[in-house]
Amino acid sequence: MAAIGSKNTKPELKLRHALHKLGYRYRIHQRVCAAKPDLVLKRYDAAVFVHGCFWHKHGCDKFKWPKTRDEFWKNKLNANKRRDGKTIESLKAYGWRVAVVWECALTGKNSPENVVAEKLGTWLKGSDLLTEISGPTDA
Repeated sequence: MAAIGSKNTKPELKLRHALHKLGYRYRIHQRVCAAKPDLVLKRYDAAVFVHGCFWHKHGCDKFKWPKTRDEFWKNKLNANKRRDGKTIESLKAYGWRVAVVWECALTGKNSPENVVAEKLGTWLKGSDLLTEISGPTDA
């Protein structure tokens, strides 16, 4: 587990490149309130998190409970999910808009990161406080 990085993951890099191509400029891993989102778009008061489906307990095909150490994994993954909720609520309380992009939205053929980046761009120009982008059916 120690070898698994939490920054500059493949899904995060894909999204960053696609957003940059569309002309969006951002800071990476910048502290905002008590959080450190993957991307911060200050111009839009937006924080973007790119979540791995396993580590953040997403309800898609990519998430499967490990077969060993049940109690450990349930505690760990449930704690991650609770922390995510608190972080999002904290950011919203300080006036930030929050987007969660799931790993499953950025995997597959035909450059799904471009579609996700366009969808994120539409959200950035809108007024919604929260959005989640997941899976091939949503992207």
